[in-house]
Amino acid sequence: MKLSADLGAFCDRLGHRFATPDLLFEALTHPSMSLPTRPDNQRLEFLGDRVLGLVMAEALLQADKTAAEGKLAPRFNALVRKETCAEVARALDIGAVLRLGRSEMLSGGRRKQALLGDAMEAVIAAVYLDAGFEAAQQVVLAAWGNRVSRVEDDARDPKTALQEWAQANGLKPPAYTVRSREGPDHAPVFTIEARLATGEAATAVASSKRQAEQSAALALLERLSVK
Repeated sequence: MKLSADLGAFCDRLGHRFATPDLLFEALTHPSMSLPTRPDNQRLEFLGDRVLGLVMAEALLQADKTAAEGKLAPRFNALVRKETCAEVARALDIGAVLRLGRSEMLSGGRRKQALLGDAMEAVIAAVYLDAGFEAAQQVVLAAWGNRVSRVEDDARDPKTALQEWAQANGLKPPAYTVRSREGPDHAPVFTIEARLATGEAATAVASSKRQAEQSAALALLERLSVK
């Protein structure tokens, strides 16, 4: 199957040309577009999460040969969490090539963090199945770039960091409010707002309340230019 121009451009950004393009199509197909003859990306997402984890675990061990497990674990979590996957997906503009059903397109699915993160993991799995672990490793390390080297700064829990900032500035702890809940029970999507007593606020979308709260806290920290 021949790739369209936009998928070809995506492969260029990704740094991998697929010998089996069907794997890429599957990786970019959201469940809202699935059919018995057109599988969605959920199985690939499951595999890609594990491939990403192995790549990052090895990268962290190579980057710091003396770090104890207690230091490696939060770094690992920062690199593989859904927020980071979505951030990488945005840099690659995966949203532009996602195959979404009409309802997802109308609800802004191409920008949703959960969808982007899932698609990124699915694409990693597609590369792994297409060309093996080394090819997937190269794609992941290139896409994640300097995140491995600066992960110590990203490993702090955003909710904890935001609360510490609020306390240091004489403010009450931030409040987290569920602004909306969409989707079926087995695949919910939460929009949560983090708000400070000063009125500063930020929202985020994710497939769990905890993930959305963390992302909203991170977005608010970035808005406040907190390092």
